[in-house]
Amino acid sequence: MKIYTIAESINIMSKTIGPAIRERNKGPIQKMAEEELAAGADMLDLNLGPARKAGDEVMKWLVETVQEVKKDVRLALDTTNTIAVEAGLKVCNERALVNSISAQPQSMDERLPLVKEYDADFVALTMSEEGIPRDANERAVALTTIMAKAEELGIDHARYWVDPIVLPVSVDINQVKAYMEFLPMVDVIVPGANNTCGLSNVSNGAPDDLRPILNRVYLMMLYKLGQKTAIVDSYDDEMMALCRGERVAEIEYVGKLMDGEDVQPANDTEKVLYKTFRVLNGDVLYSHSWLED
Repeated sequence: MKIYTIAESINIMSKTIGPAIRERNKGPIQKMAEEELAAGADMLDLNLGPARKAGDEVMKWLVETVQEVKKDVRLALDTTNTIAVEAGLKVCNERALVNSISAQPQSMDERLPLVKEYDADFVALTMSEEGIPRDANERAVALTTIMAKAEELGIDHARYWVDPIVLPVSVDINQVKAYMEFLPMVDVIVPGANNTCGLSNVSNGAPDDLRPILNRVYLMMLYKLGQKTAIVDSYDDEMMALCRGERVAEIEYVGKLMDGEDVQPANDTEKVLYKTFRVLNGDVLYSHSWLED
């Protein structure tokens, strides 16, 4: 198992990074970029949120700041401010990833032309004007809507990174299952496309010490279904080892569970995997004490 990783931590909402961005203080940002790359991240996500105030200037500065650490680093430009996205695209040394473009008309009309103009990749977010899709079918409708517009512009399927949208298992198990149902459909709808996800969303609402367990097991499950990339916490050493393919026995065990084999756990590690799999698979209801039940 090898997963292409996009590190998630350079975020305007961070207590460390937020003030550094606002004060144009390169130090904490470059330190984090160095740490994420040292951990093995393949791409860095630069999340500015709405970036309403001078978003274009801030994104340009942030891209250039991170590229001082590694000239050829690949970057995901993550903001709802399209002007800021273009400012970042203009100064990226490598092909950027526009994060993201939904099936909402304004999103497609503003951003897909930038993908074409700057030869960028883009996250095709399977969300429409109606909001979060309720099931696999609504995800498919959103993706085909994006595809129709992208094909008008001549954007190649290789530029897509389809995001079926991960939602918290603590909120709606049906959404967790809908993601898994839809993921294998991506290659059918958009042959040659990539895929990705904001993996940590699945554990939102869980206790902080247990969130990494949900994230890791869900990624093992998604890998079995064709997951290729994910936005992850690069400071989670076990997650990064998993993405490098270093947890072979654990991956194989979860794979057997995904194949329908009721393989009873033989040790403490497998007990955690087994119980977490059953929660994420919808076999038992989520509770904060799922590992104790």
